Amino acid sequence: MVSCPDSLVWEITRRNTSFMKKRNGKTKRSGVVAFSTEKGNIKSINLFKYSGLANSKTCDVTFTENNGASLLVKTTSKAAAQPKKGKAVIPVKKDFRRVESTIKKSTSDVFYRRDLSAALLGKWTKVYQANRRAKGVKPVVPTKKGRGTL
Repeated sequence: MVSCPDSLVWEITRRNTSFMKKRNGKTKRSGVVAFSTEKGNIKSINLFKYSGLANSKTCDVTFTENNGASLLVKTTSKAAAQPKKGKAVIPVKKDFRRVESTIKKSTSDVFYRRDLSAALLGKWTKVYQANRRAKGVKPVVPTKKGRGTL
């Protein structure tokens, strides 16, 4: 497979991709929000900064079975042309602070997408909270319905 610049891949895939989900936009004034369901997209927004397809370096926190989590890091080594072998999966099974330091050490401390470290830590917080609720450690928060404060 021939290597291709990230910007060219983004120009090809930014408007048409099978991972894109458009919401709203019933009129021109309301605007369209384009979400993306691709792997490696931290915020699930269809932007070049967060794209898992167009960027050669991506990282993401994902759920695993048994209410766990894992850190996905796209490698730029020899296996970059092979999608299955091109990702390193780092299981994160320790407590919150240790996983936070693992995420920082594997991204911002080694100059690997330092611009995404805040979004990655934010997603790790949400994944951790959801896993605690799924395991029954933390009670599920009921949704508020109606306008009143009762």
